[in-house]
Amino acid sequence: MGKTSIYQLVRELIEPTVTEHNIELVDVEYIKAGKVWTLRVFIDKKQGVTVSDCQKLSREIEDLIEVHELISDPYNLEVSSPGLDRPLKIEADFLRNKGKQIQLKTYAPIAGRKNFSGIVLDVKDKILFLKGKDDCQELELENIAQAKLVIEF
Repeated sequence: MGKTSIYQLVRELIEPTVTEHNIELVDVEYIKAGKVWTLRVFIDKKQGVTVSDCQKLSREIEDLIEVHELISDPYNLEVSSPGLDRPLKIEADFLRNKGKQIQLKTYAPIAGRKNFSGIVLDVKDKILFLKGKDDCQELELENIAQAKLVIEF
């Protein structure tokens, strides 16, 4: 079974369990470093994720994967918060950060560039409205390769 299909199967399997705990499933990664596979599950909630949340979900996720026999290779499971520089991937991520400064990269150049920065104005019909220093950009979400919040201290 390929890593993409494991990623999709794990996500579909664990999402109801994570949601049941009033926690958001932010992302799932299944990567290999050297000889070791690692399954990373990123979770979040409004009040912030606690160590207890991570421990509880880790046990439940491990049990689900074992019962459904999704991963046959040995792997390490990591359940954690995505941190302050949480990636913005879906429409809800951008809407949650309305009025905040973000940085993003597109898959292909748009108007001659791939790097953008600005304030999230809105997201409608899968189009991000981003107010830059000198202009306003309309970027289709499917064209965004990476996006994250700019952390200001």
